Amino acid sequence: MHDILNNVTCPVSLDALTIPKGLRLLSLAPHPDDFDAVAVTMKRLFAAGTEIFVAVASSGASGVEDSFCTPPTILEKARARELEQRRSCEFFGLPDDHVRFLRLEEDAAGKITDTEYNFAAVAAVFKKFSPDLVFLPHGNDTNSDHRLIYSMLSRLGHNAGRAFTAFLNRDPKTIALRMDVYTAFGEIDAAWKAELLLFHQSQHTRNLNTRGYGFDERILSGNRENAQLYGIKDHAYAEIFELELFPG
Repeated sequence: MHDILNNVTCPVSLDALTIPKGLRLLSLAPHPDDFDAVAVTMKRLFAAGTEIFVAVASSGASGVEDSFCTPPTILEKARARELEQRRSCEFFGLPDDHVRFLRLEEDAAGKITDTEYNFAAVAAVFKKFSPDLVFLPHGNDTNSDHRLIYSMLSRLGHNAGRAFTAFLNRDPKTIALRMDVYTAFGEIDAAWKAELLLFHQSQHTRNLNTRGYGFDERILSGNRENAQLYGIKDHAYAEIFELELFPG
């Protein structure tokens, strides 16, 4: 994959790349739903023969409103979000054993902590799946969990003993990034992605209550903004990524 990316001029459409069959991809998701945020790209790579694994760092209980669960405990909220992720991955077509929940240690506010235990858990899942590609939100982000998981991958990547490419995606909370690769898509893929996103009913409900629109619209409006901001003319939506190549 490094050779392919080194021989193209960025920014480049994912569709213009020749994706070798048999690549292994790890979605290193800080929370349930981070995999789904770039689902169209995942779908195209999956169709090209890429084997996809999902590792969710935090169950994201702090992102669930009390009214969503009975009783509204951290455990019940975590269970709800993990079930949503399992169901969305099943809809996508992933085997259940390709989805892992790391349940990293968190502080009292529900934020992932920068501990040796947590770093070891991330390193272990990386070693188990031996990915060629790792997808995660960009580290230049207002969300502390996004920043920390990127930092852990960066630390790990320089001592991984194998080459891999990180695809750092633009999230609603990303501050800035360099667009290297993009996946442009139209209304058919947008409707499919909306259906996938709506498996995350806890997030859909929270967005309706706090923002006045659903989780599907929050993500897809960002995809529309991507296409507009980065001058992608051929489609209304885009998922965009900055690449970081780790030489091994």
